[in-house]
Amino acid sequence: MKKDIILQLSLRSIRLNFLRSLLAAIGIVIGVVAISSMGMMGANMTMSVTEELSAMANVLVINSGSGGGGGMMGPGSSGSSDDNYIDREQFEDIERTAGKYGSVYPLYQESDTIGIRDQERRATIYGMRDEDMATILTVDNGTLPQTSGSVVVGPSFAENNDLTIGSRITIGDEDDEAAVIQKVRVVGILEEKGMSMDLNSDNAIIMTEKAFTSLYGGEGEYAQVNVILDDIDDADEATEAIEDQLNRKEEEVRVQDSSRMMESITSTVSTMTTFVMAIAGISLLVAATSIFNVMMMSVTERIREIGILRSIGTQKGEVLRMFIYEAVILGLVGAIIGAVMSLILGWLVVLAMVGTTDYFFTYQSLIYVPVSMAIGIAICIVSGVYPAWRAANLDPIEALRAE
Repeated sequence: MKKDIILQLSLRSIRLNFLRSLLAAIGIVIGVVAISSMGMMGANMTMSVTEELSAMANVLVINSGSGGGGGMMGPGSSGSSDDNYIDREQFEDIERTAGKYGSVYPLYQESDTIGIRDQERRATIYGMRDEDMATILTVDNGTLPQTSGSVVVGPSFAENNDLTIGSRITIGDEDDEAAVIQKVRVVGILEEKGMSMDLNSDNAIIMTEKAFTSLYGGEGEYAQVNVILDDIDDADEATEAIEDQLNRKEEEVRVQDSSRMMESITSTVSTMTTFVMAIAGISLLVAATSIFNVMMMSVTERIREIGILRSIGTQKGEVLRMFIYEAVILGLVGAIIGAVMSLILGWLVVLAMVGTTDYFFTYQSLIYVPVSMAIGIAICIVSGVYPAWRAANLDPIEALRAE
């Protein structure tokens, strides 16, 4: 029964000082919303990035050990300069070594001037073997190129340049008398692939190996070789096997494991999320100061009431609980309101910052709501401990004398 009376006294104090108590609870609301929203945004961003990168995490990209791949040369040159390419013999060694782990294919690459409807711009051009096109590329509209005069383009490239099946493209700088000019026709538009380490096809032109080498030369001189692993767990073993085979005497090739890049990126996103949440947590420190101030004012204003309670036999522990209850009530109200607002504002923040809410209602995302609630309530209790202790240890005689 006494516990009920003590709880009622705590509720009575909150009602009598409603505005002051409300402002203290709002501090908790803001802190809970800030931590929850930032945590959910970070979780959604991490999951979104992880899913996008996981599609390319099973890729090994192999470049020349002398600097890695061409692609920025002018027309008439090969896809690489000097010995900055992977030659056919090296490719055969890679294919023989890594073939058991997945699909191995070479890639030519150039950056060149192209003309579309009398407008010139730069574009990335890839050259691929016919058999690799059939297995690596997925056409959304049209067909794969079968002749030297036909190409496929990525969806972003087609959209940005208003290209359709049958559109004509001029490859090469027509103002350069020494340049080799090739007119080609778009026969296919690829499906969107997204970010990728091996082949950034969304914003590129892709032609056959024969067409590429006739335009730029350098047959059998590949900008890079890609290995698409059947099992991502074989990444380290495949990398070691390739390096042991080709880098025994000197570094002929460099192997980039995309799964490690994914781990690095997700780790960076997680670190940024933690940092942002720490900044958001400052609002809870402000709320803690507000709660402490409210509780200390409550003790000061109720010294005479405390003296009366102590004089009629109320124990120190009961007085202590009365003020702790008050802090807990403020914390609970603030945390519950904050949790509801977190779901609303958090959803809006995730939509605005991440661009998708596909992962919002997942455990990794929603776990931040109860965590922030627990932190808010804990801060309220901690902030109320000293004022409650001070109230419980007031001398009853001195308290009764207070005006």
